[in-house]
Amino acid sequence: MLPMGESPLGGDGGCDRLEQALRECHKRVPEGPARRSACRHLNRSLAECLVATACPSEAEAVRTLCSSGGTALKRSQCEQAKFSLSFCLSSLQF
Repeated sequence: MLPMGESPLGGDGGCDRLEQALRECHKRVPEGPARRSACRHLNRSLAECLVATACPSEAEAVRTLCSSGGTALKRSQCEQAKFSLSFCLSSLQF
């Protein structure tokens, strides 16, 4: 999690409410399996928000192309979209 006061991705604010909700969940629920269970949906939502903020077109392509099974072509396009998203995210790492 981010240190207090730091916003994700330079402070664009798009994921701030989710981050704050996750922080509050961590404060309310003691560490352990109960916290993991109680905060899971917030953790996932924040992760999806950060990824969509960092690499919007790549994240949308994965959502669109990998949402269901389909033809061999669609599965291939899904794999390519995942690779593009992975590449985008890795290019942002410090």
